[in-house]
Amino acid sequence: MTSGLWRLVVLISLGGAFEFYDLLMTAYVAPGLVAGGLFTAHANSFFAINGIGFFVFCTFAGMWLGSIGFGFVADRMGRRAMFTVSLVWYSLATAMMAFQHGAAGIDIWRFIAAIGVGLEQVTIDTLLPELVPPLKRGRAFALSQGIAFSAVPLVALLGWLLVPLHPFGLDGWRWVALIGASGALFVWWFRRNVPESPRWLALHGREEEAERALNGLEKRAERDLGRPLPAPDIIADAVEEKGRFGELFRRPYAGRTLVMSVFNAMQTIAFYGFGSWVPTLLIAKGIHVTTSLQYAFIIALANPVGPLLAFAIADRIERKWQIVAAGIVTGIGILLFARQENAALVILFGAVVTLANNWLSFAFHGYQAEQFPTRIRARAVGFVYSWSRVSAALAGLLIGFFLKEGGAMAVALFIGAAMAVMVLVIGLWGPVTLHRRLEEISH
Repeated sequence: MTSGLWRLVVLISLGGAFEFYDLLMTAYVAPGLVAGGLFTAHANSFFAINGIGFFVFCTFAGMWLGSIGFGFVADRMGRRAMFTVSLVWYSLATAMMAFQHGAAGIDIWRFIAAIGVGLEQVTIDTLLPELVPPLKRGRAFALSQGIAFSAVPLVALLGWLLVPLHPFGLDGWRWVALIGASGALFVWWFRRNVPESPRWLALHGREEEAERALNGLEKRAERDLGRPLPAPDIIADAVEEKGRFGELFRRPYAGRTLVMSVFNAMQTIAFYGFGSWVPTLLIAKGIHVTTSLQYAFIIALANPVGPLLAFAIADRIERKWQIVAAGIVTGIGILLFARQENAALVILFGAVVTLANNWLSFAFHGYQAEQFPTRIRARAVGFVYSWSRVSAALAGLLIGFFLKEGGAMAVALFIGAAMAVMVLVIGLWGPVTLHRRLEEISH
């Protein structure tokens, strides 16, 4: 794991920063959408197009379509091609959303932009384990998620500074969206030199290109080390055939598909149920809009810290038990957060929930990608991950309902129950993957 390979991890991960910028942008532009009279926080029905809940629903519905509908493209066209498609798609659609003047137009373009975001994270999760050796996969995902989460305090800061204002006559929330759209194109430019996965090239009969890609990685490693690489420890594996989507529902993958689908449906209720609603939950506790955005920014500063704090243990503790521990901390933390009135304690427990959620995030992104073979990895990750999008879309509507009926504590109980289910499913049926080769795990 040389400095050159770490640089590749950084470049691959930069696109993930815009997934999280986009996802959490929902939370920080919501007060601006409400203040501008375009949306309401308390809609009369689940599917009222001017409800913030429906705005959140459109975000995750688009991500669901991107994950489940286009995951096969990365298996057929390659991981590298999807990087270009997803970021350009997201940038153009988000720019269009920023210039809409009605709830319906904002919802439609939000849905279209989210499709591109759904493609991005699936491709990152697919490519990283195909390039990083088994003993360092946990740390690679910890760094990747740390980079991705660094976008959260940025969007929180921009929301705090810009949403209450109207720079150059343009609503502040529109500036927040436009900054994300332009930044994604900037990242695409820098990622042009990321190589295609040699595993994917070899699987599709492109042996010469696979050899060139692998030679490039080896030469870069030798330059970093200042000496020749040792002879590779080659273990002969059966040549993989091109995969079929139906494999996900046959042994040995059917059980993993079910476990990870249920897991994703539960984990996202806590992750986005809290992250996407932080300012609104704070307002429900009686905190002024501007102050809530300030508190949310302070809480958001914890986002990149979680994965980086866990970097030291990322490859020392089995990933399924990291997921279980993070889920327990999240469930307890959200209940304590909802009970607080003191500003310092509100921020403290908000940060605890954020840290635990981010620990959970880096652990499971690597965990689910390790469980499936190269031939169907993108489709498998896209399928199981898509349930998090379905869940988040529905959770956005349900949290709006619980918030209206029972306040922040009702939301906390809903999130805590989801964490209990998630912990039981992974603890009882999640496979072990630590330090195992991808072929060994998939077989």
